[in-house]
Amino acid sequence: MLSVKNISKSYVDHKALDDVSLEVNKGSIFGLLGPNGAGKTSMIRIINQIINQDEGAIYLNNKEITYDDVRKIGYMPEERGLYKKMKVGDFLLFMGKLKGLSRDKCIDSAADWFENLEVSNWWKKNIEDLSKGMSQKVQFISTVIHNPDLIILDEPFSGFDPVNANLVKKNLLRMKEEGKTIIFSTHRLESVDELCDHLAMINNSKKILDGNTDEIKMNSKSDNYIIKHNNKISTNDKLFSIVSQNKLSNKVYESELSLAKGKSYRTMFSEISNEVDIISFEQKVPNMNDIFIMKVEEGKNE
Repeated sequence: MLSVKNISKSYVDHKALDDVSLEVNKGSIFGLLGPNGAGKTSMIRIINQIINQDEGAIYLNNKEITYDDVRKIGYMPEERGLYKKMKVGDFLLFMGKLKGLSRDKCIDSAADWFENLEVSNWWKKNIEDLSKGMSQKVQFISTVIHNPDLIILDEPFSGFDPVNANLVKKNLLRMKEEGKTIIFSTHRLESVDELCDHLAMINNSKKILDGNTDEIKMNSKSDNYIIKHNNKISTNDKLFSIVSQNKLSNKVYESELSLAKGKSYRTMFSEISNEVDIISFEQKVPNMNDIFIMKVEEGKNE
């Protein structure tokens, strides 16, 4: 669907992107991650032809991307662009016509999205009277009103409460099932866990992580284990250390244990089972927030 080939970009004495390549498959949700200033927004702006790269190329459906292709993309920038003196309906008509829709198609598409996002009777509302979350919904509708096959969202959940964030997530998953391709950049990493098939992380202008989300999480497993058991576990310095041990009820504890280097989890399991009854035993799989912090810290130490 979208191929980013060896993109580099500099601003005066700052290198924003350094030979970054990405592959985004059709019908997937792709997370673009990184700390502030890592180069994510520069990459998104280059894909949308807002700024030019110094080196490299962007390909859409195996052809180098053109301004006509960009017109068909749904792009929601982090810096919101609502015209506050307009009414919601007039703004959506304006945005739809910029994307080549007729008035009737604009109205029909907006009506469908009003229903999907539970904002009926908003057509005549003044944009300046909307809350931040309400404005965000209007911005989102303007991004997808022309039914684009490729949707690029920069911090799409900013301003939403948990209920409305979940409503948008539900619609992103629905669009994925319809074959849409979605790229989003966010600092709400629980959304990456919930939504993304694939992710890439940029730090200090370079790509430092790229792959299937589940595989990245499994490959990042530590030697820590989460165990539910009865009674307390005693420390065994030669075999494991106790990271935490919490009492869940009168009879059940949950402990996180860190296996000593070079030791077998089977040996640890056998040793502990001689002391307590084990209810469950599993290796700790880090979430995306854990992985994000770990990778950024690694970058600081290099």
